[in-house]
Amino acid sequence: MDYTLAQYQQPAFDQLGFDGTKEKLVNQLGYPEEVLDFVYDHKIWTRGLIIDTARGNFLKIDRHKYVRVAYHGLEMISSTTRKVLYSKNFNKVESFSEKSYVNMDTLFQFVDAHLFALLVDLKDNGEYEFLDSKTYAEIYKEIRECVDLCHRDGVIKDEVARNPEKYIVLDNGMVPMLKRYRKDGMKLFLLTNSFWEHTSTAMNYLYHGKKVDEERQKKNEWLELFDVTICGSCKPAYMLDPYLQLFRVNMDDGSLKNTDGVYEMNALPNGAKDFLEIGNVFQGGNWQHLHKMMGIKSGDEVLYVGDHLYSDVLRSKRTLGWRSLFIMPELEDEMRVFAQTLPIRRKIEYLRRLREELSRNAEEIRRRQDNDDPSVQKLLQEMDDDDMTIKATLAPLVDQWHRSFHPLWGAMFNAGYQDSRFSFFVQNYSCLYTSRATNLGLVSTQKSFRTVMETVPNDRLVSDPQTTLDDANPWI
Repeated sequence: MDYTLAQYQQPAFDQLGFDGTKEKLVNQLGYPEEVLDFVYDHKIWTRGLIIDTARGNFLKIDRHKYVRVAYHGLEMISSTTRKVLYSKNFNKVESFSEKSYVNMDTLFQFVDAHLFALLVDLKDNGEYEFLDSKTYAEIYKEIRECVDLCHRDGVIKDEVARNPEKYIVLDNGMVPMLKRYRKDGMKLFLLTNSFWEHTSTAMNYLYHGKKVDEERQKKNEWLELFDVTICGSCKPAYMLDPYLQLFRVNMDDGSLKNTDGVYEMNALPNGAKDFLEIGNVFQGGNWQHLHKMMGIKSGDEVLYVGDHLYSDVLRSKRTLGWRSLFIMPELEDEMRVFAQTLPIRRKIEYLRRLREELSRNAEEIRRRQDNDDPSVQKLLQEMDDDDMTIKATLAPLVDQWHRSFHPLWGAMFNAGYQDSRFSFFVQNYSCLYTSRATNLGLVSTQKSFRTVMETVPNDRLVSDPQTTLDDANPWI
């Protein structure tokens, strides 16, 4: 639900968690009073980064796990230092899956990242003995605990319930889209880590288009959109642990009642049908309960729509074989900037092709000619000089192209000239990706999405039309 059906207003929603976490760090854990003066800036961050909690660094890596951009706190790390810290060697090859690394796969993590970066800088200033006594990893752990507590103790959810218009983006296409899928015979389920109280608040607002009073809210008409609603699901454990207990939710007060899950369904005369007639709102459980309630025989019968690259997309695909639709609100801006910067990209592609042509010609000369011949040496030196000139022209163009997307981190789908690690996971684990869930309402419920025919580099040597450099020159 969160950041899938319910998109949140930025930076207003994050500000709740940011302010609540600052207060807890100072008043409960003894952090310096200066922390209360920290200012939140969500525009600094983007998804797909990796937090090195041991060093206080933020990394952007490519699909081959090379670090392309790195910051220590909010200070950029030089290329030389970056390569020393994260270079591959026989003694240690970074996998970035160790416990000290945290993937920024969800928009919720922007608050964690910004507080951590500011506290890294404050610790490095050396003004507070309290911070000097803590490691970067300890600071991050305490930030994470305080942010989690803000989600649990009402600092965030109570304020959203009081004023949903301020914090939740109203998408008028959601209800018609879901009703259409129901009308056409599709079975729908809602699976969220949010507990019943917040789920009810958000979905009532999205369903009615306004905050509803308590009497109306208890009706929860939005439940008619789903065959099964599961709150507090504890993803990704929901998709991994077959022993998690399923509870039935009392919608009036949020209290829970034990169920015997699959055993209870098997014992009833009409199985899952009788089980759901008792009530179709649950907390916890695991995928086995969901498959039984929905009559799912195999994973590929499910199209799971979610925003979390790890908990939603990767886990559901790897473990259960579900089809997945990844929701990426940033996609619309990425595509807009990509279209605007096509002239720059074409120049980059042309110059890289020109370098490749120079390299190929130089290699041919070295292979065929006498390299001791002074005229050959002079020609090769001229070609090397030309290559360095092109390289010097390329660097600012590539930097300009990346900064058009984000001033610090560049394009989400690219790291240097390579696909970013984020791009690699999106392409390999999501069957589809789009900017918002309601885009499903723009196509028929019977729509089949087909992949393009994939190619490998040697295929393109044969199949791509061979154009001359003059034909590809964007300056002509």
